[in-house]
Amino acid sequence: MEVLSSTPVEPEASSVELLRNMLVIRELEQQARDLSTATPPKVLGSVHLCAGQEAVPVGALAALLPTDQVVATYRGHGWAVASGLSLAEIFGEICHRQNGVNGGRGGSAYMMALPARFVGENSIVGAGLPIGCGIAMANVARGNGNIVIVSLGDGAFNQGSTHEGLAFAAARTLPVVIVCENNGWSEMTPTSLTFKTERIAQRASAYGMPGVTIDGTDPLTVKETVRQAAARARHGDGPLLIECRVPRLWGHYNRDIEHYRPKEDRDQAATRDPIILFSEKLIHGGEITRAQFEALALEVKDELSQVVQGALESAEPTPETAAEHVWASISISASSISGSAEPNVKKMSFIQAVNAALDAELSNHPEAIVYGEDVGVAGGIFGASRGLQKKYGSERVFDTPISESAILGSAVGAAMMGMKPVVEIMWADFTLVALDQLINQAANIRYITRGRSAAPVVVRTQQGTTPGSCAQHSQSLEALLAHIPGLRVALSATPQDAYSILRDAVACDDPCVIFEARSLYQGSGDVDLNAPTEPIGKARLHRAGHDAVIVTWGTMLGPSLEAADSVKSEDIDVAVLDLRWLSPLDEEALFKAVKSAGYRAVIAHEANVTGGFGAEIIARLQEAFAGIPLHIARVGAPNVRVPASPVLMRALIPNAAKIADAVRRVAEKVAAKHVG
Repeated sequence: MEVLSSTPVEPEASSVELLRNMLVIRELEQQARDLSTATPPKVLGSVHLCAGQEAVPVGALAALLPTDQVVATYRGHGWAVASGLSLAEIFGEICHRQNGVNGGRGGSAYMMALPARFVGENSIVGAGLPIGCGIAMANVARGNGNIVIVSLGDGAFNQGSTHEGLAFAAARTLPVVIVCENNGWSEMTPTSLTFKTERIAQRASAYGMPGVTIDGTDPLTVKETVRQAAARARHGDGPLLIECRVPRLWGHYNRDIEHYRPKEDRDQAATRDPIILFSEKLIHGGEITRAQFEALALEVKDELSQVVQGALESAEPTPETAAEHVWASISISASSISGSAEPNVKKMSFIQAVNAALDAELSNHPEAIVYGEDVGVAGGIFGASRGLQKKYGSERVFDTPISESAILGSAVGAAMMGMKPVVEIMWADFTLVALDQLINQAANIRYITRGRSAAPVVVRTQQGTTPGSCAQHSQSLEALLAHIPGLRVALSATPQDAYSILRDAVACDDPCVIFEARSLYQGSGDVDLNAPTEPIGKARLHRAGHDAVIVTWGTMLGPSLEAADSVKSEDIDVAVLDLRWLSPLDEEALFKAVKSAGYRAVIAHEANVTGGFGAEIIARLQEAFAGIPLHIARVGAPNVRVPASPVLMRALIPNAAKIADAVRRVAEKVAAKHVG
């Protein structure tokens, strides 16, 4: 018997074909459940199944165009099937096999297949809506008429990212259809205990969009409702929320014994089984006989058995590939890769250099967009984007709600679709309320899809101390993000780097976070606007020296150069290496500088010493020069919070004198030799 094909649900699908697709989803879920609960299990880990919700993806996809995109929850097998992924690659992924849609890297809850318009599941509750907004932004920019459908469980409507996504979609009038699959349970808690509205759809009006509640057990009802919502979105009337009431036939996950669930609730859910209800409707309407329905169910069961058998017999992923596709391939040893032969040098401030870089990228790349809080009309709180909206229009340079998760998540979605978003987060401290979109979303996409997709978003933010700022506006967080595989992290210290590093980041195929410092914004210097684009990850040796090297980045470059000058009168010759990028780290330049300085180094950063990136540098030096005596010191802030008082702040933050003292300690033998 022929195995079911990967043909997506079509708008002209008959009622019997819709029923068949529902049966396919149910049988796939049954097989996954059985294999994952067997003793021993043949599928490891948690599996979240959609029994009772089959009519929603089947009906919804029958109402959409083949080019419309789908963002699903971790309970998304049904959406994957309805989107057109083959059953072999879906079940292969559930079984963590090499032939799975993601080669076993995503598993049951994190399938992604952008070429098949299935943007994917998302195992972080509520995270998919901001990403869907970004995809919709890309659709609008290209004028392709596509819409995005985003499915969310009822529990997601108490998540901050969902609220931000709803506000963002409404504010931008985005072509997004939001589907809430409300099965009455937020994991193991009844929805009735966490909502004070009778219907989740009632919340829609507060965001300025329509909301409707429908019977989610009938695929025809779902189809017609989604058809109307999609037509409205395509017409430019913005998002709409559809709440689909569905039963939860099984537990929250494969091994959930539902000890918390009343029997009455489970029995009542069984009376609303969508396959039973819809099949009876078709039988009573004369579209199919009971015997034909039973034969159809047996046929689907047999076909799924073949799919499962094929998955279990297929190859496991090759261990040697486990570390591949974390980042795009680069060579930080390469020479400059582009640039004008004629320099165009202008003296400008750090923040003017940022503005010039944004201007250049918007001019050179029609797909580039710049946005964030107060970025458009006002030109940014620090003036980084001043004048750009007037020059390029409000579709390319624009303001957003105060919604960091929506800003970063939409940038991820837009970047996945080929846009070049450069977004500003006003203070690095504010990224902490939305780290999910960087760490769980942007950093994962290339790896999960084995390099077929990526989210090369550029995030500009500023950090560090200035007098009068409080502990919530003064943290140095570079080590936190440099720890994350898949992210690139840079810190600009000069106006030239403010210009060049930003342009290099836009050219990079990985998500990049650029940390600036408002304490540097008004400093000025020469900037070559025709400077060649460099591969990311290049350190810069600001001065050579053989007695010691100060390894630094960001705000500590100035104090480090000052410290090097201050010990020169003591016959201590000190090099200063500005790493510029922490991920990737220019190990070649680092090791060369330390070796040239007689294996004597001071690592200086503004961040707290404990867990700071200086510790990582020392660890790498110890490994690289094993057996060679190293003389190393760290200079950083002590392990305290940052006070607002300028007096207290100055007592904590490293300065030239503290760095110079550390240089004297590591170069003590050299100084003694010179004195003798």
